[in-house]
Amino acid sequence: MNAGWPARIRRAITAALIDPVERDHQQSDHQFRRRRLVAALTLTAGAALLGISLSVRPGDAIFYPLTVMVALVWIVGAVLSGPLHLGWAPRRGRLRRPVLIPIAIGLAIAAVFVVGALLVRQIPALRDPVNDVLAHARYGNLMAIAAITVINGVAEEIFFRGALFAAIGRRHPVAISTAVYAAATLATGNAMLVFAAGTLGLLLGLQRRATGGILAPALTHITWSTTMLFALPALIHP
Repeated sequence: MNAGWPARIRRAITAALIDPVERDHQQSDHQFRRRRLVAALTLTAGAALLGISLSVRPGDAIFYPLTVMVALVWIVGAVLSGPLHLGWAPRRGRLRRPVLIPIAIGLAIAAVFVVGALLVRQIPALRDPVNDVLAHARYGNLMAIAAITVINGVAEEIFFRGALFAAIGRRHPVAISTAVYAAATLATGNAMLVFAAGTLGLLLGLQRRATGGILAPALTHITWSTTMLFALPALIHP
């Protein structure tokens, strides 16, 4: 029985990140060009708003509507760009919506980041950028920040692993969407956010390619981000 668990874990990881499920997401050339145009405009507006929202002084009430506006830009742009799909994952010979495995992956990657935080807090050059992000949680309303974290996590997946991923086409969508996701966070001027976006974005892109939809990346993203929100302030001290 024990020998079966490693095999089950390998199969689950392969299904979640490597082997794509069969799907038919074909679009006409006109629809594809339209999706690319809408995605490009949304990316420009969303990145600019993201930079503005994270430049707000911690504790300032304007932070909340600004971050909600960022989420709305991602969601509206994604919906206007074209069809979005939730995705599927094989389980016991059937295709089902991916739920438990993405949550488990989110917890696992969060654990890796927590271990990394124990090292980061020893290095001021790395610790300070992390504290800049966590300052909003320390000086703001934590439950409101948690709600915004969930909303923005879902919104980012709807756009970056939904609309943008589809707009890239079949050639290197994981690598390109990850690079664009990381580049969008450059507007924040925070190197640690860019690093996190690149690392997490690669994992989420693999999930999107494997499942063919945004449900798995969204569940992994919000599991990771909410865990970080509550765990990091206790580990990274200003």
